[in-house]
Amino acid sequence: MSTHNGKEKPFVFRFLETASTALLELTNVTEEHLKSIEILTVFLRDLETPGGGPSQAHIRFEGIKSIRPKETVELTHRTWINGKPVAPEADQLSRLKVIPGQVSPYALDISWEDAGGKTRYQRVPVGH
Repeated sequence: MSTHNGKEKPFVFRFLETASTALLELTNVTEEHLKSIEILTVFLRDLETPGGGPSQAHIRFEGIKSIRPKETVELTHRTWINGKPVAPEADQLSRLKVIPGQVSPYALDISWEDAGGKTRYQRVPVGH
């Protein structure tokens, strides 16, 4: 296993709001075909417990089999609280949006397989 050590980060992202749900848009900015793309589950700090407590909420993203060079995909996700999926109105994805000037306490940890079959990683700070 190794990390992506080139100057260019292979992925850029943005959050999208649709009428029915929020999505994560991921773009492969390289000239390389990437496979088995996964974003690790993001565990959110507990907002209910003073000083924070064990994570009660987390967000899981769907995996992607492959993404071609310069291709953009929209990933769905699911928020889980206390081990159960929640209704769309209790979704927590908005907590991952970056607010300029505020600390980003979370990260999107992205793994993928490059054209040579090596597993690579990219960490993207997110949240507020």
